[in-house]
Amino acid sequence: MTNVYGGESPSRLEDYHPSRVLTLVYQPFAFGTMSILAYNESKINTRRRNIFGYSLFVASTFMLLVLDLATSGRGGLGSFIGICVIVAFFGVADACVQGGIVGDLSFMLPDFIQSFFAGLAASGALTSALRLITKAAFEKSNNGLRKGAMLFLAISTLFEFLCVLLYTYFFPKLPIVKYFRSKAALEGSKTVQADLAAAGIQTKEDHNEQNERLSNKQLFIQNIDYALDLFLIYVLTLSIFPGFLYENTGEHKLGT
Repeated sequence: MTNVYGGESPSRLEDYHPSRVLTLVYQPFAFGTMSILAYNESKINTRRRNIFGYSLFVASTFMLLVLDLATSGRGGLGSFIGICVIVAFFGVADACVQGGIVGDLSFMLPDFIQSFFAGLAASGALTSALRLITKAAFEKSNNGLRKGAMLFLAISTLFEFLCVLLYTYFFPKLPIVKYFRSKAALEGSKTVQADLAAAGIQTKEDHNEQNERLSNKQLFIQNIDYALDLFLIYVLTLSIFPGFLYENTGEHKLGT
């Protein structure tokens, strides 16, 4: 990333912002995938969705390693396009996993959702710490920046693969998870059937009394305040990074 055009002079890259491009590549794929999945939520197998998302995270992170090894760490437009494609896959994976897990936990206790988002924030801090550690480990070695990045990606791939195993084999068998999923199935949820089957629980398809699912429009109207909050958060976030507020205001005029 620091050598995308390899020997190009800084003056030629004056208006080049790779970090901006990656963010703008990521967001449309994440938002688009999330919208499609939300619209078809009642028809989607949540277990397969989450496993697919976690597996895509593993594959995408591993592909960054493959791309670096295939190009021997050299930059270039082709390498950057490859990274952009992989980042798009990250957006799809994020939409699958985050939306799926939040939907999964919504059948349970509100405390679980709070814990999930707290863990999400903590994982960001741990990821930054891991990157600093791997960078410092090769700081004085030849080509240390690249070696540190590759070690970071290798460790990340292993952790993500562990997440696949934990969600696939361990999470469905937790007693509290089985309890709430069974309860959701009795209330008419169809998205937990595969999860219950993975835990060895069979449910009857016919229930005399089932709660009718609200339409997407009704759900949106009921949660319009949350949707507006989320929209404003994204507007502010993208204004700071990668938006105009990210510029060095000491050298650039605000908004240029």
